[in-house]
Amino acid sequence: MNKSELVHVVAEKAGLNKASSEKAVNAVFEGISEALGKGEKVSLVGFGTFSVSQRAARVCRNPRTGEKINVDAVKVPKFKPGKGLKDRVS
Repeated sequence: MNKSELVHVVAEKAGLNKASSEKAVNAVFEGISEALGKGEKVSLVGFGTFSVSQRAARVCRNPRTGEKINVDAVKVPKFKPGKGLKDRVS
């Protein structure tokens, strides 16, 4: 499912027109993105939790040349599904 398909599903389930449902979907994505950008955790009960994780700096190897490369530490978004989502998928 892509974003336009999600907008269509939200429009059908919520009884909205596509323009309103697109605004709602964009607002949800923007809210989650802003919170993660501030380092906050976003918990949606029954669905899951979005958080930010720190990936440590490390030394990797270029497979083509064998040269060692230093990779800097970086923050990455993480998602942990909730029980309701796990049960629905299983």
